[in-house]
Amino acid sequence: MRFDIFTLFPEICTPYLNESILKRAQAAGLVEVAVHNPRDYTEDKHRVTDDLPYGGGGGMVMKPEPIFAAVEAVLGIRAAGQDDPGVPIVLLTPQGRPFTQAVAQELARHPRLALICGRYEGFDERIRQHLATDEISIGDYVLTGGELGALVIVDAVARLLPGVLGDPTGAEDDSFASGLLEYPHYTRPAEFRGWTVPEALLSGDHARIAQWRRREALRRTFLRRPDLLFNLELSEADKRWLGQVAEEIVATRPAS
Repeated sequence: MRFDIFTLFPEICTPYLNESILKRAQAAGLVEVAVHNPRDYTEDKHRVTDDLPYGGGGGMVMKPEPIFAAVEAVLGIRAAGQDDPGVPIVLLTPQGRPFTQAVAQELARHPRLALICGRYEGFDERIRQHLATDEISIGDYVLTGGELGALVIVDAVARLLPGVLGDPTGAEDDSFASGLLEYPHYTRPAEFRGWTVPEALLSGDHARIAQWRRREALRRTFLRRPDLLFNLELSEADKRWLGQVAEEIVATRPAS
């Protein structure tokens, strides 16, 4: 899969892309990431990419010409936005739809993805209306630019691609992949400062380990993100276990 990131500050992205899993995925030819600077597509000697907003107000607005020129040249499309470009063109913006694991899975089905990073006060609206095909937000807060959001999307999508993770089933156990938060993890030593690893994990009984992990994932989700449970189809065994967890919570509450 190929990712094209459009940013005025490519040096922000490069260090993260050249480390760890993403570095190995690129070296193996599983992922290709290209970073493009819209300044390289300007036609004036000062390479201007922003200007004052019409109507007044503080801050600067990203101009449409460099963004359109960069995206159209890199993707090899003309009159972008008027015909289906065949590639999702995503604006990173607080106004976009929330980025979730389900959205990552949706994007991972495409062979190529373009990500446009905003700066300053935002984009000229014509970029939003006539170039972008999607808008995504990584959270209800405002960042200095869209680069961190683009890197979040690249990371989350890339790890879903076959071969990117060393463990073929690694992404299946991640938090949110199954709709639940992930179960707790332990490693050696079996005892540390008097704190021990749950006996089920030491038993060697795979069915028992799977049951413990399922129950602890349910427990953790119930305690930290109960809203996620409303979207899941729970078995009768799951429901009974959650009932037990709820009873434990009530039993341990201090008397008023």
